[in-house]
Amino acid sequence: MRFRIDLKIFIFLILFYFTNQIELYAYIMIFALIHELGHLTAGALMKMRPEKLELMPFGVSISFKIKVEEYNKKIKNGNMLELKKIIVAAAGPITNLIVILIIAQLNIDKSLIMIYTNLLIMIFNLLPIYPLDGGRIIKGILHISFGKMKSEEYINNISKIITLTIIAASSVLILYVHNISIFLIDMYLLYLVIKEDIRYKKRKYIYERI
Repeated sequence: MRFRIDLKIFIFLILFYFTNQIELYAYIMIFALIHELGHLTAGALMKMRPEKLELMPFGVSISFKIKVEEYNKKIKNGNMLELKKIIVAAAGPITNLIVILIIAQLNIDKSLIMIYTNLLIMIFNLLPIYPLDGGRIIKGILHISFGKMKSEEYINNISKIITLTIIAASSVLILYVHNISIFLIDMYLLYLVIKEDIRYKKRKYIYERI
């Protein structure tokens, strides 16, 4: 399994340090790792082999190697592989929910910030923006219902609309709370959507010429 570190993480570390939010950022990274272990466990149960582990500014990302024969197992217009992907994507937020329920039953120091961090990670990842977990779940459902090309088109448009809506709403919020972490999250979401939009347009170009 390959391992990669996104160098932007060091920029985030510096910004969170100088804004006195380094403790929150540390908890985010710790519980993001646990979140990813949820994906890893679900992938293992689905007999999917991990291919790459990447340390990113707001957590850890794991990708799985897809076997060629998986693409031939059909379910409606999609394939069984999409159902597996949906289950794996949902496993991360479910893991954070389980952690929240466990911490809520324990009388320990820092329980509030740990619950808050897990809730933040869970909500963030459930946003219907690809490649976040929420976007992956919606894309998988769309793939099963409408096929690969339509699912990519729909999730690409949904991701852009949701991201622009969040940025517009949070821009107003920043004026009141003056929290740089909100701005960083906005920029990170925008970066993800732009990156995936470029990839989608490249794939679309190939599709149209097949």
